[in-house]
Amino acid sequence: MDHIKRHNLGSILHIDSKKSASPTLSANRPAKLNIVVESPPLVSFNPPEQSSGALFSAQVQVTVTHPNVEITSFELQLVQVTTIKKPVHVHCPDCSTKTTELKKWTFASESEPLRLARGEHPFPFSYLFPGNLPASTQAGLATLGYVLLATAKTTTGEILTYSRPVQLSRAVIPGPEKHSVRVFPPTNLTASVTMAPVVHLFGDIPISMRLSGISTRSTHHTLYWRLRKLSWRIEEHQKMTSPACPKHAPKLGAKSLVHDDVRTVGEREVKFDKNPWKSDFAAGEIDAEFVAALNPAKKPVCDVDAPNGLSVSHNLVIEMVVAEECSSVRRPGPPVATGGARILRMQFRVIVTERAGLGVSWDEETPPTYQDVPESPPSYNTGHAIEYDIAELDGHVEDFHLGEPIAGAALPRYVREASDSGSARSASSASAERPVIRLEVEDLMLGPEGPGRDEAVEG
Repeated sequence: MDHIKRHNLGSILHIDSKKSASPTLSANRPAKLNIVVESPPLVSFNPPEQSSGALFSAQVQVTVTHPNVEITSFELQLVQVTTIKKPVHVHCPDCSTKTTELKKWTFASESEPLRLARGEHPFPFSYLFPGNLPASTQAGLATLGYVLLATAKTTTGEILTYSRPVQLSRAVIPGPEKHSVRVFPPTNLTASVTMAPVVHLFGDIPISMRLSGISTRSTHHTLYWRLRKLSWRIEEHQKMTSPACPKHAPKLGAKSLVHDDVRTVGEREVKFDKNPWKSDFAAGEIDAEFVAALNPAKKPVCDVDAPNGLSVSHNLVIEMVVAEECSSVRRPGPPVATGGARILRMQFRVIVTERAGLGVSWDEETPPTYQDVPESPPSYNTGHAIEYDIAELDGHVEDFHLGEPIAGAALPRYVREASDSGSARSASSASAERPVIRLEVEDLMLGPEGPGRDEAVEG
């Protein structure tokens, strides 16, 4: 890590490492590095406090072009890079770029060098991104990302490097609809809004709103509130705390610079002619249904709350303009505008996230462990079978029930019990063990000329 300049870490997220090396120098090098990702795109499901993280697996491939190469140092680092766009000092790389090492793998060292022949040599590795890690973000005040840095040093003094950005996303699974109620004193107006709690970057937000208390009746007149204008907008709030490096820390003392930015990432006015709302002055209610969405041209950012000071949140603002009208009780007629009007504003917290799609968390797609496998179903008990002679039943065949003796019928004097050895038992022993009665189809077909009682006992 010492041989890599700190100010180059911020540009790793935007510059492809394959284009950074000269073709002539790459051809003369004894080996080259590459990282092949095997796992699907990294997605942390649900909020940070409920997420189990994302599992990442890949391979570092070392392609040796010379007959033999001896590597004395081979390391791989996973770092979190935060680039502040409004640092304390503009031209200071330590103030504008912050790096945090998450994981380090050592494949070779001076005490244990690595000798490789010509060809490709894979070095697999894996890492579980914790669920509380923030997702990769490209905001207006800062950028946050993850980078894999592979470094190898040969015995001849050549240094091989390779870097690859890792994209981490977060998808919050939608839950039940959110119901909110707003009251607007000193009037009697009350707004009830029903909407989805999660907003996707390229999705719509169906909103259902009901405005109650629009009619106030008295002895002489009735006051009405008529909805004249309805509009909505989605605001994005970004906040970034810029700490100072040790060199410029005395400039701020123990404080840090805090930058705030608020912008509109979607807005529209609900037109009555295209999407009319229903006014019921008798019931005193106004019902409106409309759809809100983010504007992709504004390049909105998903919600994030990082420990390094980066925070992005979104609010849905609904504004209504209502005008007051009055009608006389004694003289019926159309309502007359009184000249009074009010602006009603509501604000709701919404979560902007990526789509979960058909993906599931890594801990839900793995098979259960041995301890989690439930017990097998119970085995069937091997009961005893008793066969009766149809000639001795005396018309009691209809009284048969599975597992029960015949009501009102005498048991036959001969009993043949089925067993593994094929040996016969006495009728009293079989009756004591509560045997299961089994009547075969052949027994029902036997007539009076069937075998007698004595012959059955001998058989």
